[in-house]
Amino acid sequence: MSATCHDTQDHVELKPEFVAHADELISHYPVSKRSASLPLLHFWQETHGYISNQAVEWIAGKLGLNPIQILELVTFYPMFRQHPAGKFQIKVCRTLSCQLGGAYELREHFMKKLGITKVDEHGLGISADGKFSVEFVECLASCGTAPVIMVNDDFYEGVSHTQADELLQKYN
Repeated sequence: MSATCHDTQDHVELKPEFVAHADELISHYPVSKRSASLPLLHFWQETHGYISNQAVEWIAGKLGLNPIQILELVTFYPMFRQHPAGKFQIKVCRTLSCQLGGAYELREHFMKKLGITKVDEHGLGISADGKFSVEFVECLASCGTAPVIMVNDDFYEGVSHTQADELLQKYN
């Protein structure tokens, strides 16, 4: 297994329901189980928070692939993370409309308010208490209401710095 996959999570015991759902996902791809790679990666991350070494090994084994074939996907697609994010994940759209609407300044505002001074190689910053993470994401599909963000699965449009402060209070 490549040393580039950062694993800070201990081995997790997979529940039978998790394995059953994974098997059900794979069943949608009868011609090539490899096609289930992305759905399984999404499912693992939704369940466990990020893609660990264990995830790469388990998914590869489940699909009859080499772990590098799964790790290539994890490192290629920016929506997969190889380490934990905050409990509340603030995703700031950085595409042109949002950039022109103040997304970069809004991200810096969040970072300052949360005391985040360092970001990882993918631009993810995590608050000292682990409660919040802030990162740029690609288009959130609301260009006319820039800047837009998501906090976990909650979508917000036209976010000002004042509204950003209110959101931090709401999720705190």
